[in-house]
Amino acid sequence: MKTLAPITDQNVWEDFVRAQKPHSFLHSWKWGQQYEQSGSRIFRFGVYEEGGMLAAVALFIYIPARRGAFLLCPHGPVFSAGVTPQEILSLLVAAAEKQARELGCAFIRVCPLLADTPENKKIFQGLGFQAAPIHMHPELAWMLNITKPEDELLRGMRKTTRYLIRKTEKQGVTIEMSTDVADFAKFWPVYEETFKRQKFTPFSQKYLRQEFELFAEDDAAALFFARYEGEIIAASMIIFYGNAVFYHHSGSVHRFEKMNGSYLLQWRVIQEAKRRGCEMYNFWGIAPDNVPKHPWAGLSLFKKGFGGFAEKYVPAQDKKLSAKYYLNFVVESVRRRRRGF
Repeated sequence: MKTLAPITDQNVWEDFVRAQKPHSFLHSWKWGQQYEQSGSRIFRFGVYEEGGMLAAVALFIYIPARRGAFLLCPHGPVFSAGVTPQEILSLLVAAAEKQARELGCAFIRVCPLLADTPENKKIFQGLGFQAAPIHMHPELAWMLNITKPEDELLRGMRKTTRYLIRKTEKQGVTIEMSTDVADFAKFWPVYEETFKRQKFTPFSQKYLRQEFELFAEDDAAALFFARYEGEIIAASMIIFYGNAVFYHHSGSVHRFEKMNGSYLLQWRVIQEAKRRGCEMYNFWGIAPDNVPKHPWAGLSLFKKGFGGFAEKYVPAQDKKLSAKYYLNFVVESVRRRRRGF
């Protein structure tokens, strides 16, 4: 019989999550810590087998919102290999629902890393969930196995991508990496210019700086800058977690668009990740192939140019706890349409 208990030991949590495939830094101890520092309540649960072996963990974060507060499980729960999710999810959802009702939440939202199969969707349906009106984290991710030799990785790229990497290098574009928190001040203007130009909803400067500070403490975050004639022309914030590296935030300077600095920058990220022993590069979210006018279509083409494959997860799932959920459903549905998703 499986049992559920809170987890308060960071090492127990981290050792388990890092050992699983797939996993995401959105379920790391640091990710919960970031929300705690912002004043949010968080809950870390573990499900144990009868013999005391940890079978799954789940991080739930309290998200206050005028349209209806909710508990969020980002890219989780995380399961050990070979377990059946149904019984485990039942225990975790019961624990989350108890906390959510005490906090006056309108619903629970789970953004799983389970494969998008009819069987996995039925598990959530059986627990009273329905598809969320909007995604919060990537549900279709682009992945690249980087254990191959560099020359093989280059051959696996789109011809144009390979050409632009070599061209920008010959033109004198250089890439520098920094784990110095002070260099976030160089990253922010590039990110700010990008979200204003592309009209997407950004994270706040305080939020991103806090994220970088926390992960950089353990050498798990780095800023990469592409420079041309001394000026920054592109920048990325990269997270290294477990056996994977994550392309999380980025930006570019429009007047240097033709320099294509982001191509060389990403190649240097791959080389650094290989040096650290990472096995997989998670390029984060991409657009579906059947939506050519998707806001991410151009970025998705860029990511796919490096080679790799898509991983599709069960869409975000909501469990309604009060009638206020319907207001949230309408608000988020309108927001999704306005964003072009």
